[in-house]
Formats: sequence, structure tokens, C-alpha cells
Amino acid sequence: MAVKDEIHGQIVAGLKDAKFPINTPGELLAAFPAGADTTCKAGDIEVTAGEAGKLLTEADFPFKDAKQVADTIVGRAGL
Repeated sequence: MAVKDEIHGQIVAGLKDAKFPINTPGELLAAFPAGADTTCKAGDIEVTAGEAGKLLTEADFPFKDAKQVADTIVGRAGL
């Protein structure tokens, strides 16, 4: 599995219990199991939710589901 797909899947899994829509960066970080410290790893790539959140802008919100969050973060990270 490609690193991009693995990270995408981990983001979706990390948000499986989240309540959507998510309207703010703070709500998004709170939705991850370990908050900003939630870590996704694939190969040599390791990224925390806090680091990934820096790729988002106010215009990205609200998010309607976990797939939309993962698509946006993975796309911006250039994986």
C-alpha cells in the first residue's frame, strides 16, 4: 500500500468516532483520539494531527466526514 493511502486510512480510522460536521480547527484536533499528538505513520513518514492541522485553512471548514478531512490533508501534504 502506498504511503499516501496508508496515512489516508489512518486519518479516517482516527476520526471514526468523531461527530460531524466539524466546524473549527480546535474541534478537529479534539476529535482525534490523542488530540494534536495523534500520530499517523507509514514507512519513513510520521505526522501528528497537530502538524497536519497546519496544512488547513479556515476556508476548509466545515468538514462533513472523515474522508473529506483525509483527502484534504493528504492532498496538501504532497505524499
